[in-house]
Amino acid sequence: MPIWGPLVTLWLVWGSTYLGIALVIATMPGLLANGLRFLLAAGLLGGFLALRSGIGLLRVTRDQLAYSSLMGVTLLSVGIGVLSIAQQYVPTGVAALLIAIVPLWIVLFRLIGRQRPSPLTLGGVAIGFIGLAVLVSPGGITPVSGTERDLALASLAIVAGSFCWAFFSWKSTSFSLPRDSRVTTFYELLAAGMALTGIGALFGQRLDFAEYSASSLWAVGYLVLASIIGFLSYTWLLANAPLSLTSTYAYVNPLVAVLLGWLVLGELLTTDIIIGLIVITGGVALVVSGESRTRRAPIESVVPPR
Repeated sequence: MPIWGPLVTLWLVWGSTYLGIALVIATMPGLLANGLRFLLAAGLLGGFLALRSGIGLLRVTRDQLAYSSLMGVTLLSVGIGVLSIAQQYVPTGVAALLIAIVPLWIVLFRLIGRQRPSPLTLGGVAIGFIGLAVLVSPGGITPVSGTERDLALASLAIVAGSFCWAFFSWKSTSFSLPRDSRVTTFYELLAAGMALTGIGALFGQRLDFAEYSASSLWAVGYLVLASIIGFLSYTWLLANAPLSLTSTYAYVNPLVAVLLGWLVLGELLTTDIIIGLIVITGGVALVVSGESRTRRAPIESVVPPR
């Protein structure tokens, strides 16, 4: 199979999930909708694995189940849960850029752990956080709804969510996880779906399909498939393509998200967004390049399914 097919699929599928979430939360409760999305994705992935390799593939130890579930809750439930609330105020492209700093957090954690990334990697981190400062500075971005204060708080919540995502991804290297990454993903999706559904119910969210728009319902279906297709493309690329090429998703996804938000949702492309896009994606590109040269790849360990 040619490399470019799965690679372009990864760019488009993961880059478009931000648009998908925006369409979902337009008429649906975000926490419950994403909980349903993850439960459906887990059911489809688990069924596929059981039919292809037998139900025994899904058997795991107690520790593996606990750590996989922890990853699902801290990465997907927190990351996507926060995103589904924050995107009521934050444009999709900006949200994607704020999530794109995850690799930069990873490098900072490595520094705390007394590892020594390359100068190119450190330069990319510095540049990336300058871009982050541009994005969260007041006045340059028009909120989707609410006030500029709502926008600022929602943006900071996304940054906090990306920090949580990155921290537990970094810690996952010491976790006892299933040897088959597909099995890990199954339990991550299952745990995330149960957590988001439960939290949504506690906040009084209820599912009433008669009140939802067709675009929201189609978007849920798309996000279910995106979680699986994106993951399968990514794992195939890890086994068959150079990591430096596979990791380009980290700075192509925000480009896709910004363009789709502009084309489909009519989101404004302000000067601050364009500058932030250039600076953050440039910084992440330098991090990817620096890590590829030193044969260290923090990017690989921070990719739960979208």
